[in-house]
Amino acid sequence: MQVHDEGRKARMLQALYGTLAGSALLVTASMPAMADALQGEVIAERWCASCHLVGPGQDVASDQVASFIQIAQRDDLTAENLADFLRSPHPPMPDLQLTHNEIRALIAYIETLE
Repeated sequence: MQVHDEGRKARMLQALYGTLAGSALLVTASMPAMADALQGEVIAERWCASCHLVGPGQDVASDQVASFIQIAQRDDLTAENLADFLRSPHPPMPDLQLTHNEIRALIAYIETLE
């Protein structure tokens, strides 16, 4: 009877270790995305907040442009479309000349607002 219990304990420990390893992998994989979103929030506050409402703590923005929350909630806007939009200068938005990493970070932040 004791041998059976030890085998059962070993299987339960293996299952627990597998679950913990999987959870650790998910957390580790999501860390770069969280770092991108935090960097994107800084970029948004620095370059976009003069016109757009970029986050919940902001009170003043132009009523002529969409808020970042409105942008995030658009069904027709993909990350790829938004990246193309941010790469191309278009009045009245200034040509910010954002790097690829800055664009990725800004999109990551916008995606957190959905």
